[in-house]
Amino acid sequence: MRLKLLSCEVLYRELCHLVSRSPNQVDVEFLPKGLHDLGAEPMCARLQEALDRVDPGRYDAVLMGYALCNNGLAGLLSRELTLVVPRAHDCITLFLGSRERYASYFMANPGVYFQTTGWMERGQADGELTQLTIQHKAGMDAEYADLVAKYGEDNAKFLYETLCDQTRNYSQFTFIEMGVEPNASFEESARAQAEERGWRFAKERGDLGLLRRLVDGEWDSPDFLVVPPGHRIIADYTDLILSAEKVAPK
Repeated sequence: MRLKLLSCEVLYRELCHLVSRSPNQVDVEFLPKGLHDLGAEPMCARLQEALDRVDPGRYDAVLMGYALCNNGLAGLLSRELTLVVPRAHDCITLFLGSRERYASYFMANPGVYFQTTGWMERGQADGELTQLTIQHKAGMDAEYADLVAKYGEDNAKFLYETLCDQTRNYSQFTFIEMGVEPNASFEESARAQAEERGWRFAKERGDLGLLRRLVDGEWDSPDFLVVPPGHRIIADYTDLILSAEKVAPK
């Protein structure tokens, strides 16, 4: 099969590795991680633009290197091509290989902040997206010194702790080792960040199985949503996470 893959760039190393070994011809387009920070509707609109650029006469299906991602995929319309999406709330499921493993780890390790090579290299919005993020519009990316200058020390402390410290509920870094790391530098950096914050550090072995099945075309499983042409993705508030509904012709 000839497939088009639209993916978040935090999966860059993993998907490049898997695509190189796939029996299918997979053309890849990576989109900036910063789309997640725009909010659900703007993110979906950007993904729809990318999907609409795909030539339907050239491919058998479009793969999404995304999860539901805070409803960022909700509303995405497959016009002429079959669309395939992993059933997952967020990309940590894609790194750990299954919804069940993610849920189990999360329940056993509350307050965990996950790190992978992609999150460490590409986890921040940049360029024009920085001005459009929810964090920027709400002032959540403000520097402490700027808040002090504008509001005074006491008010700045309250505002920073309330709005800007987005890691205050975390207490552990877990580095997910995917087997595509060039050396130990990413793990060492994550370990150093944990030490600097006074957090615990853990390392978990990742699982490429779910992503491999996505690019290899093994979609006959409850782990994937296959969206026929003329249908759109909707959030499903059951264990399915994602479903599809037919769109009435205009």
